[in-house]
Amino acid sequence: MFPLAGLAGHYASHPEAQAFAREMAAEEDGFDEAGILSILGQAEYQQSVIDSISRPAEKELAWAKYQDIFLTEERTRSGVKFMAEHEAALQEAQKLYGVPPAIVTAIIGVETMYGKFTGDYRVVDALATLCFDYPPRAKLFCGQLKAFIRLVREEGKPITSLKGSYAGAMGLGQFIPSSYLNYAVDFDGDGFRDIWNNPTDAIGSVANYLAEHDWQRGGGIAFQAEAGEAPPDVFNVSLKPSKTIAELEALGVAAPPEDLDRQQRVTPIRLTGKQGDEFWLGLKNFYVITRYNHSELYAMAVYQLSEGLRKAADSI
Repeated sequence: MFPLAGLAGHYASHPEAQAFAREMAAEEDGFDEAGILSILGQAEYQQSVIDSISRPAEKELAWAKYQDIFLTEERTRSGVKFMAEHEAALQEAQKLYGVPPAIVTAIIGVETMYGKFTGDYRVVDALATLCFDYPPRAKLFCGQLKAFIRLVREEGKPITSLKGSYAGAMGLGQFIPSSYLNYAVDFDGDGFRDIWNNPTDAIGSVANYLAEHDWQRGGGIAFQAEAGEAPPDVFNVSLKPSKTIAELEALGVAAPPEDLDRQQRVTPIRLTGKQGDEFWLGLKNFYVITRYNHSELYAMAVYQLSEGLRKAADSI
């Protein structure tokens, strides 16, 4: 169980925290109300968490901006170094889960610059603050706080020892607590699923996440197409593959002559890049990447960074 602290912390006496403790104790085997309140007594309110999550949403970045941020020489160079340093783990992850090393590396590169920026908030502080003092998304973050408490019990770590982002995302791959419980793996077998400081566990966990979301071993990800006379409303309708290649070709989309089943469903995408509009067709694996972050821009950044990493590594 947890090392117990006194009940003098900010959240031990918070009315919402007391209700949370009663609810979790009723739901979860092995937890009692006093123990949960003791845990919450160690959590501290963080105004900067509220400030960060309450900022007015910025205008959605265009693909050209994503290119500036994620498809840089520095990110590619650092990614090639990461791949070289962790080649054994990446190869083992590909063997076990079917996910190529460049894809796993690209996700870690996009999320945290290969572990350089993983977050400095104590996760218990961030999640307690958002659960009890941010009503607009309290349900989501209270669920994540419960998952984090279970996580800490399972891993046998002090509740205050684990850090992450202001929204409670953790480690090299920025797993939220529920994702950690479901998909993190102890890839080196040392008894701790250490996605914070152990790149081997982070690599295995990212690969397992994608595999559990139905990554297609050996499958493609996306390919460019020409929009032709296709109506604009064909593109960016859904992240999930929704149109067959044959349907799109009938609408005027000129797809490359790749050896693909024309009855295969794809995701038609239009992006505004540095050279103007780009048209892409995302395959099932592109959709799987969007399960990690629900954005076609995110998935395209991961895909194109992975292509840059793969080509750079092959040229060495």
